[in-house]
Amino acid sequence: MSLTRAVLVLCVAAAIGIVTGAASTPALAQTAHRCVPAARAQAQKLLAFHVGADDRIEIDKSVRTLLPMRNPANRLQRFDVLEVWGRIYKGQYRLRLIYARIPNECVLMGEEVIEYASL
Repeated sequence: MSLTRAVLVLCVAAAIGIVTGAASTPALAQTAHRCVPAARAQAQKLLAFHVGADDRIEIDKSVRTLLPMRNPANRLQRFDVLEVWGRIYKGQYRLRLIYARIPNECVLMGEEVIEYASL
């Protein structure tokens, strides 16, 4: 096999591993964001505010850290974005919670709720 073909095969294999998550190792694993417990608690409150208090509200245990966003007031600052999914009866909701990057604190700067539905 030629060198260029071998490099191509390795690149394709690496790309497949990245897409499928097969290349994940504990050394590369992402640590949980410090505001995950606060995000889950706030998601519960936010969904209750959005749809009304209901005993059927469920918040997923998994919280996903998304790419940070710029602070609209100061382009040099970034906010962390955490995504949580919630359910009530038959409805699914995606909640995004935006936190300031302040060491050892979870300062909520913004929230987004959208119902996951095909219209």
